[in-house]
Amino acid sequence: MKRKIITFVIIIVCFLLECTLFDKLSFALIKPNLLIIVTSSFGFMRGKKSGMFVGFLCGLLTDLFWGEVLGFYMLIYTLIGYINGFFRRLFYDDDIKLPIGLIGASELVYGLVTYFCLYMLQSDFDFAGYLFDIIMPELVYTILVTLLLYQIILKINKKLEAEEQRSASKFV
Repeated sequence: MKRKIITFVIIIVCFLLECTLFDKLSFALIKPNLLIIVTSSFGFMRGKKSGMFVGFLCGLLTDLFWGEVLGFYMLIYTLIGYINGFFRRLFYDDDIKLPIGLIGASELVYGLVTYFCLYMLQSDFDFAGYLFDIIMPELVYTILVTLLLYQIILKINKKLEAEEQRSASKFV
């Protein structure tokens, strides 16, 4: 229960930071996607189910506050969390390359799916402009913020796992 509450608090804090602080720290209207960082991190740290749960909540918040259609971002974030869950066996706490690569790939997929589903289908065929003006700068900014935010999420996850192991050993 404690893990679920803390996970929900992390999602809310990142959502609020994305809406407020990083909205003011945006460069040319580009801001990092903190919810992708959270969804991907929980996917490869905790597995497919946790990644899907976190992705669903992040997508729901995005749909409710910024989406035009309810369910579009929920589907994208849920799939990103699920796919990142496949890499749980490859995840090691000390190695930062895998998390950076997976979060970067998740951000790229998010940007491409968003372009193809929301812009190209509305007859906006300036893919190169969207790629170099929005997707790539957001990808770089998200990766830079990942270097800090990922460390925080990792420490919280380690503490929760240690507590869960201690409480599990009490019952054995």
